[in-house]
Amino acid sequence: MIATSVTPAAPSTFDGGTNQGQSISDWLQIGADGLVTVFCGKVDVGQGSRTSLRQIVADELSVPLDSVVLVLGDTALTPFDQGTFGSRTTATMGVQLRDAAASLREALRQRAATDWGVDPATLQARDGVVSHSPSGRRRTYAELGAGKRFADAVTAGLGSPAERWTVAGTSVAKANAVDIVTGRHRYTPDLSLPGMLQGKVLRPPRFGAELRSLDAAAAQAIPGVTVVHDGDFVGVAAPDARRAAQALAALRAEWSSSDQPSDRDLEQYLRTHLDEQAPRGRPAAQTQDVGDVDQALASAPIRSEATYTVAYIAHVPMEPRAALAAWHGDHLTVWTGTQRPFGVRSQLAAAFGIPETHVRVMMPDTGSAYGGKHTGEAAIEAARLARQAGQPVKIVWTREEEFRWAYLRPAAVIDIRSAVDDDGRLLAWEYHNYNAGPGAIRSPYVVENQRVAYHPVRSPLRQGSYRALAATANIFARETHMDELAQRLGLDPLEFRLRNLTDDRLRAVLTAATERFRWAAWQPEAQRGIGLACGTEKGGYVACCAEVAVDRTSRRVGIVRVVQAYECGAIVNPGNVHRQVEGAIIQGLGGALYERIEFADGRILNPRFSRYRVPRFADVPPIDVVLLNRPDLPSAGAGETPITAIAPAVGNAIFAACGLRLRALPMLPAGVVPV
Repeated sequence: MIATSVTPAAPSTFDGGTNQGQSISDWLQIGADGLVTVFCGKVDVGQGSRTSLRQIVADELSVPLDSVVLVLGDTALTPFDQGTFGSRTTATMGVQLRDAAASLREALRQRAATDWGVDPATLQARDGVVSHSPSGRRRTYAELGAGKRFADAVTAGLGSPAERWTVAGTSVAKANAVDIVTGRHRYTPDLSLPGMLQGKVLRPPRFGAELRSLDAAAAQAIPGVTVVHDGDFVGVAAPDARRAAQALAALRAEWSSSDQPSDRDLEQYLRTHLDEQAPRGRPAAQTQDVGDVDQALASAPIRSEATYTVAYIAHVPMEPRAALAAWHGDHLTVWTGTQRPFGVRSQLAAAFGIPETHVRVMMPDTGSAYGGKHTGEAAIEAARLARQAGQPVKIVWTREEEFRWAYLRPAAVIDIRSAVDDDGRLLAWEYHNYNAGPGAIRSPYVVENQRVAYHPVRSPLRQGSYRALAATANIFARETHMDELAQRLGLDPLEFRLRNLTDDRLRAVLTAATERFRWAAWQPEAQRGIGLACGTEKGGYVACCAEVAVDRTSRRVGIVRVVQAYECGAIVNPGNVHRQVEGAIIQGLGGALYERIEFADGRILNPRFSRYRVPRFADVPPIDVVLLNRPDLPSAGAGETPITAIAPAVGNAIFAACGLRLRALPMLPAGVVPV
């Protein structure tokens, strides 16, 4: 690890921090060197937003891409932002910055027009210069705007349509790729401050345990060690990591305990621990009733019902949680990897009883998150230790801490009852999701009689956002069940779906994926099978085809190839969207085949890579990505929806290969097809 010194901000630097992005200059400023600095509360956790947002601004201002600089996720400098989640960066921030850049361009034209006494409509703004062809006059953006404030509000809808993009819409290389692959980029664990201490936190032996007593004498006797005990929080700070670990091991604590469920009881637990009010931060219970489901089920010629389950899984980010905290009186500066810098600022202010304007949170581009870094645990821990020690403190969670104490993707139980007629038309659909959430819960298929319900549950484990939220669970259950119905009818799975689909965008990705896959031309082979799945969520449309081979003797499954089509409106950076789709498929294979959290008696039983299987190079098949660009439609995100279709596509292919229907994720927790 390479430590890099950073400069702590003085309190006067970030008094305020209440920028709501009301004027052009809140978003964009021009320097004397002609550089355009963009201030944005979103963050880059590997999804490439630092690149695509620069493209959007460069495109609208008609300036070279390398003249656009982004400041991301700094609560002292950027306008307030709720956070980077829900595939909203392109869909919302892209639009905001395009309008802000267009507004700045028009403001520069107006300034030049006023100075020259001409009609703004006679001026061109291009290549960083405003020019007046009839007179030959020209002024650079820097001459017109450097050091000046543009107080005008951003004009909504001023940005150019996709048909006029020149920089956006192209496959520009990742902005800081060279720094990342050569190690020059500094993540939070790489940062340091003068006099900085290393922090460690004492964790309870099991979930829900309460601290009954603490003997810290041996730890406090170690030179340079500070022990902080505040309620159930116990931590140590020391001049180096070795002494911090030594001090942590020297603490003697006694904890209370209570009975906890295990993963063996999970399905029954989720069914019987409903919380219709919904825990804080979770969606409330919801039910949608259309038509008469009970009557349709009773009278239908073909009925089916099944239960599908989804395990808790961990985010497994490459960079575990980390934070560096420094106090200046009652002002606090924190560097941390988070998807919600302003949310962490609020958490810190509440934890220490200080105004939010006294807290500055900064985020270096972070080594992945996948929805798992919404909260500021490490930031609060580092700040607690730093305040008591009177010196800056850095905390870096271990991999085991990340597995045990970070929140997880929710587990789920999903019950489906359905009915079709002899012609393959859906007649009834009853769907109950316990715990996962309502993402993509409503069927895209046409069915007159539906009952769709989401039931919140008091989860036995800490749970929260994960890439695509509940859409993965809901699309897995629905698309697996659709294949089961197709089998009952003796219909081709593609034909059955198309008979019940009127959504042109979903039909388009299904057609694109199956044509590239050559679905209609595939010839059955022994122990080989093909499967498909499709879905829509967050404005994106996905269809996936997979071919698998099942070894009769070893029962191992090999994924032969994957073809996935994706459509997310107008594409800002095709190369980056391609990489996002590939990455989503690979990550989705983990949850589809292997990944699950094992737990019992209030403990995570597999908190390390040796016991928690993530996809390996050998698991990755040839992947063919088909992108459907729709410049006539608004841009949607590409970070989440592409993960949702791979699990049911592979599961359906396994059934086609060996006749075994797998209704639980992961499908191959032991690495082989169950007997």
